[in-house]
Amino acid sequence: TKTISKCFVQVTGMTCASCVANIERNLRREDGIHSILVALMAGKAEVRYNPAVIHPSAIAELIRELGFGATVMENCGEGDGILELVVRGMTCASCVHKIESTLMKTDGVLYCSVALATNKAHIKYDPEAIGPRDVMQVIKDLGFTTSLVKKDRSASHLDHKQEIRQWKRSFVVSFVFCVPVMGLMIYMMVMDSQLSDAHTHQNMSSEEREALHSSMVLEYQLLPGLSVMNFLSFLLCVPVQVFGGWHFYIQAYRALKHSTANMDVLVVLATSIAFLYSLVILLVAMAEKAKVNPVTFFDTPPMLFVFISLGRWLEHVAKGKTSEALARLISLQATEATIVTLGPDNVLLSEEQVDVELVQRGDIVKVVPGGKFPVDGRVIEGHSMVDESLITGEAMPVTKKPGNTVIAGSINQNGSLLISATHVGADTTLSQIVKLVEEAQTSKAPIQQFADKLSGYFVPFIVAVSVVTLLAWIIIGFVDFEIVEKYFLGYSRSISSAEVIIRFAFQASITVLCIACPCSLGLA
Repeated sequence: TKTISKCFVQVTGMTCASCVANIERNLRREDGIHSILVALMAGKAEVRYNPAVIHPSAIAELIRELGFGATVMENCGEGDGILELVVRGMTCASCVHKIESTLMKTDGVLYCSVALATNKAHIKYDPEAIGPRDVMQVIKDLGFTTSLVKKDRSASHLDHKQEIRQWKRSFVVSFVFCVPVMGLMIYMMVMDSQLSDAHTHQNMSSEEREALHSSMVLEYQLLPGLSVMNFLSFLLCVPVQVFGGWHFYIQAYRALKHSTANMDVLVVLATSIAFLYSLVILLVAMAEKAKVNPVTFFDTPPMLFVFISLGRWLEHVAKGKTSEALARLISLQATEATIVTLGPDNVLLSEEQVDVELVQRGDIVKVVPGGKFPVDGRVIEGHSMVDESLITGEAMPVTKKPGNTVIAGSINQNGSLLISATHVGADTTLSQIVKLVEEAQTSKAPIQQFADKLSGYFVPFIVAVSVVTLLAWIIIGFVDFEIVEKYFLGYSRSISSAEVIIRFAFQASITVLCIACPCSLGLA
């Protein structure tokens, strides 16, 4: 007897079904090759060969000669089928043992475990030797009832609706409060420049005087040390910090709990420090009843939150689009299949409806006009036109005759076909597409991973730099007070020089934090 071995070859460079046909046709002619099955989406060829005549490496070489890339896959366990069943009617541990031992003796079953508490059986099998229906039959013969564990066919785990809502809300809140803050800020800047002009030109028009007067309204102190401008900024900033930044705080807390620093930690750090520092400065100014209004950073948090939440919102909208497409794809899968038993000369002996998950490789499946193909296969009998637009995008129906391949999920149009199943379950083209899209969804873009990795070093580094700034200015101040005096304008003469130095040092270090923090990395 000839021994038949099986190997998997990873094939790259295949673009369409004709590449697949080309490889299969050419390899079938070779000596020692028993059969070959190529899956286009998975880029995988399953070859059964006679090891006495040919080696896997030689098979890969043959595929390479046809102009494709080919490497032999070492882990051949990929071909194992996995089956999850619900088993009813078990009463005690001996039932479990009975099922397990009988299944393990069955040819083609590689592994089996049955849990009495959950009524579930988990079975690994070799699809070459046995199929899910055979396994279920074995269990039925022992006197138990079995059914498949129903898989969730919807793509609910890929639903981004909630995230889209949450980031949209976050963005809208930040935006609503950010606009007035920015307006105030720009207004103050314009007025400041006019003020300095006014001091140089004594003679100015009445309009300019009025403009100046209105800018004075913002500088006007409601309470000693608390200007209208600062008070308004504070009021506008609080809701952003709380509602706009809520999700950032949660994410940042989680990251810190696992002692890592990501983007969110930076955002939270910058905004919180800017906010708290501004608040403290205001309170100090009010306590001192300062004549000059302190410089606050209330404009930083709203602006940061606006940009970053807008980015996150757009990102989730884009992801949601792909997920919708994916959910549609998943909904295209047929749920049932009609399996037929053929007698000699392809006479129909019997047919039965089964779940798609129960179709085994090599089964003969009948597809009626208007029906969906439940699995990938090869036509055995019948002529028809098939609409494959969902997979290939080809609008015109494709003619199918015996020997042609059909794709799961495409729609049979006018003739009845009998097909022999070649790829079932997770190996069908449609399942592979779904898997690829899912993987693309769940994995991060390389640049994003890079940014996260960088911010891991970036956060401690920036914090360190701002602490150094703080200490440096304190030392400079105590060594040579005049330098601080030169740069720190408008401090009131009433406070001690030590306090001036500390204040100035803090202001410098906070500025470093706010400016260096998340802006560039996060927005990018």
